[in-house]
Amino acid sequence: MQQRKAPKASAEGVTEQEASPAAVLPRTATARDLLEAEEAPDQCSMTPRKKNKKRQTGAGERRCRPVLNLLLVAFVVAVLLAVVLLADGGRVPAVWIAAARAQLRRGSGHAWLPYARNAPDKLLGGLLADGVDGETCRSRHESSAYRRSTPRRPSPYLVAKLRRHEELQRRCGPGSDAYSRAVQQLSAGRSAVDAECKYVVSVCNRGLGNRILAAASAFLYTLLTDRVLLVYRGNGMGDLFCEPFPGATWLLPPDFPVAGLANITVDAAETYGNMLKNKVLTADSKEPVQVPALAYAYLEHDYGDGDKRFFCDDDQRLMSNIQWLVARMDTYSVPGLFQVPSFAEELAALFPESDAVFHHLGRYLFHPADHVWGLVSRYYRAYLARAEQLVGVQVRVFDSEQGKSPHVLRQITSCVWKEKLLPEVLAAGEPVITPATGGISRTVLIASLRPWFYERIKSMYWEQPTASGEDVGVHQPSHEEYQQFGRRSHDTKAWAEMYLLSLCDVLVTSGWSTFGYVAQGLAGVTPWVMYRPLNFSETPDPPCGRDVSMEPCFHTPPMYDCKLKHTADTARSVPHIRRCEDVKWGLKLVGPK
Repeated sequence: MQQRKAPKASAEGVTEQEASPAAVLPRTATARDLLEAEEAPDQCSMTPRKKNKKRQTGAGERRCRPVLNLLLVAFVVAVLLAVVLLADGGRVPAVWIAAARAQLRRGSGHAWLPYARNAPDKLLGGLLADGVDGETCRSRHESSAYRRSTPRRPSPYLVAKLRRHEELQRRCGPGSDAYSRAVQQLSAGRSAVDAECKYVVSVCNRGLGNRILAAASAFLYTLLTDRVLLVYRGNGMGDLFCEPFPGATWLLPPDFPVAGLANITVDAAETYGNMLKNKVLTADSKEPVQVPALAYAYLEHDYGDGDKRFFCDDDQRLMSNIQWLVARMDTYSVPGLFQVPSFAEELAALFPESDAVFHHLGRYLFHPADHVWGLVSRYYRAYLARAEQLVGVQVRVFDSEQGKSPHVLRQITSCVWKEKLLPEVLAAGEPVITPATGGISRTVLIASLRPWFYERIKSMYWEQPTASGEDVGVHQPSHEEYQQFGRRSHDTKAWAEMYLLSLCDVLVTSGWSTFGYVAQGLAGVTPWVMYRPLNFSETPDPPCGRDVSMEPCFHTPPMYDCKLKHTADTARSVPHIRRCEDVKWGLKLVGPK
């Protein structure tokens, strides 16, 4: 294990570790700011201090004025709790109450007073509709108390679009007369002319991260084309998530007349590409074309040139006449939608910050079901809430031989130490540093199928002092050993851990992993990405790098020229799209320059 000597203190008494950007990141307006350990020692001292003209106020230094601070904290906590009680019908999340008690016991005048800057934003800046019953989905109403505030605000245009889409889901979704008529026409094989309601059915049978990204991609497509979103329920989506649309469902009814959706392949006659190939459809025709009632938009990793025309303008005009589109995809295809010229103006209005698409769509769509939220909230309160900085480390190995790899372990420690995300440990015999008063407490949350990395990192920080003198807690909620497709308990834990990672201040993720993509997007955090090694017997150098944005990577972009109708790299011609750091041929959205 690589070890470092203790960093030298500067003239002002600030070490290299303390001066790093990650070491001084404050958390404001979150539940964690409220919580402190009950056994925290009294920081007040009655001993007079000597004057020092050159005295500088350090990142963790606090001035203690016992009586005034206690009164101030008591007043602020009382007022804020009273406001929340009145605004929320007398209900306050348990995490706030426990936090307020801890703050009062401590009596600190720290700048991180409970909700000193803003109260929890339950509606996420307007993303969520007001007036939804709090008993139907706890996470929808409570999660903002656990998450740090985000500087990314949804555009007014996106907020208005979401309200209109919710009305569309109620008017045309399952249970409505319009849906019944549409299903009857589909069962009869009739194509509805000028259909009042059109639909996208999202189907993905991959891992949970892929299913989340696929559903988000399908949802954006429905916003752009005024279609109803229905999600295939055969992969457990109904068990893991709350319904996102108030007064409507997003789940495809079990009596849907088209069977075998889970078995769609690239060879199916109903795929858009094969319909073009077999002359069932013609996108180039200037005359009105008779279209089928249903077509498969096959966008998985093995799709061909015909299916890639989904991202072409002429083909989108033709598909707009098809009432039912079944979107079979296994990745995040949003960057591909940004390559469709006819969508450009609408996308710019919806997302002025093009690197926050999944951040907004994910927080709107994906609320953990109550049993999943129980796992998240209990674990957070028990192990994470008292930390002033949470560092999430997501470790995904793609080969069984890497499950106990010292090279992967070295990659993790090299990354967090090189980027100063965590303090290094001292070599044997080095003098132990006394922790600075009021220093930041850090906790590491490790998400991995394997327990080996967690055990080594936890032991390292327990058995050896750190170069900064601070203590580091290390936690891992579960270790399932291997991915278990279709098993409800496995998916439940996976979703809980994705969400817990999204509550972290700093993220280190494994390249290629959709698990990490979901967490970073929900968090609104640009991660450090650990590069996938080309040689499993070596540690990559450098071990990691800062990603270009928090957006997920589109692993299989079309690379298709719609005008020339052949394979071509058109990514450079589209604003706000760059190559991914982890998948070199992949595409991802970045912010405007």
